[in-house]
Amino acid sequence: MEFDLSKRQNYWFNEISRIPRGSRNEKAVSDFVVSFAKEHGLSCKQDHVWNVIVDKPASPGCEDAPVLMMQAHMDVVCEKNKDTVHDFTKDPLDLYVDEEGWLHARGTTLGSDDGYGCAYMLAVLEDDSLKHPALQCIFTTMEEIGLLGAFELKKEDLHGRRLINLDGGGVNNTCVSSAGGARAQITAEIEYEENTDPVWVLGVRGLQGGHSGGCIHLERGNSNILAARILKEAQLKGLDIRLVSFTGGLKFNAIPREADVVFASSSPYEKLMESFRKSEAEICEELRGSDSFFITVEESASDKKIVRSVSDNVLNYLFLMPNGFQHKSMTVKDLTASSLNVGAVVTEDGKIIMEDLIRSAIASHTDILIEQLQTLGQLLNISVNIHDRYYGWAFREESPLRSKLESVLNAHGLNMECHAAHGGLECGVFAGMDKEMDIITFGPIATGEHTPDEKLNLESFDFCYGLLRELISSCC
Repeated sequence: MEFDLSKRQNYWFNEISRIPRGSRNEKAVSDFVVSFAKEHGLSCKQDHVWNVIVDKPASPGCEDAPVLMMQAHMDVVCEKNKDTVHDFTKDPLDLYVDEEGWLHARGTTLGSDDGYGCAYMLAVLEDDSLKHPALQCIFTTMEEIGLLGAFELKKEDLHGRRLINLDGGGVNNTCVSSAGGARAQITAEIEYEENTDPVWVLGVRGLQGGHSGGCIHLERGNSNILAARILKEAQLKGLDIRLVSFTGGLKFNAIPREADVVFASSSPYEKLMESFRKSEAEICEELRGSDSFFITVEESASDKKIVRSVSDNVLNYLFLMPNGFQHKSMTVKDLTASSLNVGAVVTEDGKIIMEDLIRSAIASHTDILIEQLQTLGQLLNISVNIHDRYYGWAFREESPLRSKLESVLNAHGLNMECHAAHGGLECGVFAGMDKEMDIITFGPIATGEHTPDEKLNLESFDFCYGLLRELISSCC
């Protein structure tokens, strides 16, 4: 299957893929949407964080129908393979279609999350043949780093109480609730001393990674946690480990795939490798069926190392901190109730900073995980700053919009499947502004979000656009 640019949803997806749009770098794509609105004679509002709201009047005969809102986020997670040369601040994505009809970007994330939603809205807004109520299309920013753009929306700018969130895929799958959560920035102030010992780099490789909400229950390995464990297990055997730097993962909301820890040690190389290989073998066995994993050890050099007390505190924190899947829901089948993910660790400006994302459908679970992180930090002289706490989206028994979606799907011989999401969705922000808002999610089939393996099924992308048009028309 070719990526046929005569199909308008494909055309607009291709156009926005030319524009770098990582989180906090959305001004260019935001300006693109504003220009689109002006060229099509549509009113729009662009706010201080580059959210854009575009309004389109109802088609003839639908003027009395309530406003229908659609929403998608413009930003993408900027992940790439280690050997890929790509600058997410200026380079366009390199799109290609594989033999099975899936759209990819070479060596990087594709941005189907949520580029397909943005492309759908642009196609709908330009389509004057479509029967529709008054439309309000909301393009948000900074979703991938905590729903930050959506939090800046003003209730008075939202003209409808029906919302199709275009950030949920699967064709006949729709989400009915989502988790809330918070971010934690965990910081260790470091100081150095002179080093005369051999220096090594422990690398963690081969892990799959994935979305820290949608994949956390799969028990995949976290490179940051595993690297710290391997070094701590060596310490527990009496070997000398002193950190020089710790780097792992790229995004707090992606399960990290790789880590590189530079450390100094006076212990014999053979003893270190004996311990590391034992840990590697045990971890591989633990991950059997869920992930793959291997380590690398390379010689390095450094004339300084972190003082012992701080080095030990950082390793102990990463070794002891709660991470990964925590609780499953006992009321919603197969729903992860609570988790957390230390997605990125960096060493910079005299600090080791760990970025953690806590998710839970239960507010008290979020509270206790925060308290555990903070208590451990107090014991190890490591600061824990909580920020960007966000809402959950509660399930509603009655949803006229969900019923309309079900009717559209049934007309095509499809049964609607409802699920609850462990990931944070902007639906929660909208529900927080108006508890009576009727919200559904909808979208095509895409997989591998937040990783360079991300791909979009083009047959599904095409089919779902037709379903969306039918759903919009049914709302008149």
